Amino acid sequence: MNQLSVSLDFPDERHDDFRRHKGLFKHLESTLPRLAAQGYGDIIMNTAITSANVGELVAIAELVEQWGVTISYSAYTPLRTGDPQYSIRSQDEIAKLEENLARLEDIAHRKKHIANPDTIFKDTLAYFRNGGMPNCHAGVRFFVVMPDGALVPCSLHRHKFNNQEDMARQFTAHNTCGECYVAIRSYSDKSLGKIIVQDLPSLAKRLFDRFVPEGTGK
Repeated sequence: MNQLSVSLDFPDERHDDFRRHKGLFKHLESTLPRLAAQGYGDIIMNTAITSANVGELVAIAELVEQWGVTISYSAYTPLRTGDPQYSIRSQDEIAKLEENLARLEDIAHRKKHIANPDTIFKDTLAYFRNGGMPNCHAGVRFFVVMPDGALVPCSLHRHKFNNQEDMARQFTAHNTCGECYVAIRSYSDKSLGKIIVQDLPSLAKRLFDRFVPEGTGK
C-alpha cells in the first residue's frame, strides 16, 4: 500500500452527521495522529468542497496539520451522489470559496501539509464559477480498473471496456462531460506545458522549503 486516503468533510463531529456514522470523527481524531507518528508520511485526507463546508476549509487544514498528515481538496460533483444541493452556485458561496481558497494558497506557501498547487485551487474556483470544466480526458489520461478486471473511463461513468484502445475510441473521442473536477482529473488533465509554466515554480519552492534547512539558503 502506497497511501492511506481518508475523507474528511468537517473539522468536528459534523463529519459524523454528514457521513451518517456516529463516532467517526472521534475515531479519526484518535487514530490518525497515532498512525502519522509512525513516520511514513503516507496518510492523506481528502476533502470534497461543498456548499456545506465551504466556510470550514481553513479550519480543516489547521486540524489536519495538528494531526500530522497531509490534505488534498477537490470539488464536489453531483455526478457521484445525484444530489445537487451541495454544489456551490450562489454568488455568496462563490465569494466565500474564493476567500477561503486564497487563504489556503497562503498557508500552502508557508507550510507543507496542503497537497494542492495554486493552479488546482484556481481551476477549482473556475469550475464552480462556470458550472463545469470542459475537455475531460477520462479514458486516456486516467481510467479505473474494476474488481472484475474491466476498465471504465472514470468512477462516475461505469460503461465497461476490455481494453484502453476501445475505451479511447468509443468513449473519450466523443466525451463532452465536464461535470466534475475531482482530484484525479485535476492533476492528470493538465498538459505538460501547463505543468512546466504554472506548477513547477510552486513545486520547486515547496521542495526547497521541505528539504533545505531553514536559514541556510543553500
